[in-house]
Amino acid sequence: MDIISIILLALIIASLFNAIFIVKQQTTAVIERFGKFVRIANPGINIKIPFIERVSGRLSMRIMQLDVPVETKTEDNVFVNVSISVQYFVLKDKEFEAFYKLDNTEQQITAYVFDVVRARVPKLPLDDLFEKKDDIADAVKDELTEIMEQFGYGIVKALVTDLDPDAKVKAAMNEINEAQRLRVAASEKGEAEKILIVKEAEAQATSNALRGKGIADERKAIIDGLKDSIDDFQKSISGTGPMEVMNLVLLTQYFDSLKSIAQSDNSSSIFVPHSPGSLTDFSAQMRDAILQGRQVPEKETKSNKDNAKQVPEKEAKSNEDNN
Repeated sequence: MDIISIILLALIIASLFNAIFIVKQQTTAVIERFGKFVRIANPGINIKIPFIERVSGRLSMRIMQLDVPVETKTEDNVFVNVSISVQYFVLKDKEFEAFYKLDNTEQQITAYVFDVVRARVPKLPLDDLFEKKDDIADAVKDELTEIMEQFGYGIVKALVTDLDPDAKVKAAMNEINEAQRLRVAASEKGEAEKILIVKEAEAQATSNALRGKGIADERKAIIDGLKDSIDDFQKSISGTGPMEVMNLVLLTQYFDSLKSIAQSDNSSSIFVPHSPGSLTDFSAQMRDAILQGRQVPEKETKSNKDNAKQVPEKEAKSNEDNN
């Protein structure tokens, strides 16, 4: 085999290797012929014309993420660092626009993120910024979706991942939050003590009501017992009035009390009426009560005899008048 044949064989083998290329999954290849776009090669084994066509570049079809830190200030002149994360991807059938229309995709996206954030954040105070961060993210997504579609890119999501105010502002916010938490804790403690006091007062009122009811029931029982005693005494001894029976009952209770005090081991003194004459009064009351009890039947007998005498006299006088 001469040298020319060897050279031709080598060229053929090199051409075969140059003609066959592989595109990985989730990737596309841009094919150019003499510097002009020809087609898009999909994942798998592909063939191109050796030395005439070439793979100009490759595009990833995966979802990509770009983190963009933006420094700006709020409506109340607080400097804050806003971190925006943008998820984007190459649109199907728009690989040509994605490859040729933008020289630096990330730089383009970063520029639009800066524009949206610096247009919206200065209109919000710091407190509202934390509450409306989702609105800012939606605004970034809407703006990028409209702009980047013409360049062959779609936007999946835009997120505000961090809001970092100035260090002095953060320290002041922490102090305010701590003061608010202490105030809330003090208020809750006061409410708890108030509830405790109210509950104790209610319990005391309930206890007093029950104690008063018990005393009232006890007094009612005493009154009912005295009433029964008076009724029984009046039935046993005719002619006695309630006052006499009541005095006798009270006197009996008085002596019972003196007896119980005298029999108690813990008693060292006994309270008696303030004057010696009072003792005589008590004995006189006892004697009078007994005598009255005996005199009642005698009075009734004498009264019956007098009535019996008066009846004949009245009849005799009536006869004389008639004559």
